[in-house]
Amino acid sequence: MSVPKPPLPAKLFVGLLFSDAKKCREAIMRLHEHFGSIDMVTQPRPFTESSYYDKEMGKPIFRSFLSFERLVSPQTLPEIKLFTNDLETSLAVEGSRKVNIDPGILSEERLVLATGKNYTHRIYIRDGIYADLTLIYRRGGYQPLDWTYPDYRDPLLLHFLKVLRLKLVALRKHSIP
Repeated sequence: MSVPKPPLPAKLFVGLLFSDAKKCREAIMRLHEHFGSIDMVTQPRPFTESSYYDKEMGKPIFRSFLSFERLVSPQTLPEIKLFTNDLETSLAVEGSRKVNIDPGILSEERLVLATGKNYTHRIYIRDGIYADLTLIYRRGGYQPLDWTYPDYRDPLLLHFLKVLRLKLVALRKHSIP
């Protein structure tokens, strides 16, 4: 018989898509105010994996990722997603988002993104939010699954996530990575 126990704290991870650098900076500032110190950020790069957001956000669109120093409980993912949804809306211009914020939880075993959209591989959590198992850790790195978005298959991002995992382990052990 398994004995239920609370999950270990995890790294809060955010994927940003943006077409307005000023709105993105404001989003990052407000994320920092709400979730605390940001410990790692990737350089923005052109988002070319999909045209899904072009009509709403305009072009060009850029992609960046960041993580927060403070670890969070995985059960807080719905509140985090609802906060980022509200933040996106507050930064919209004439009803169109200029920043898309996709929060997730990075653990030693997996990366789970939060979404409001149901699909076959997504598990309902609560409050209209689903957990999207995006990557799993095996063979020394995070591995994509059949449904993983193309930008989450990027070797540079996978390396970034591997470094975040090292930081996560170090934070849990209260040691320097």
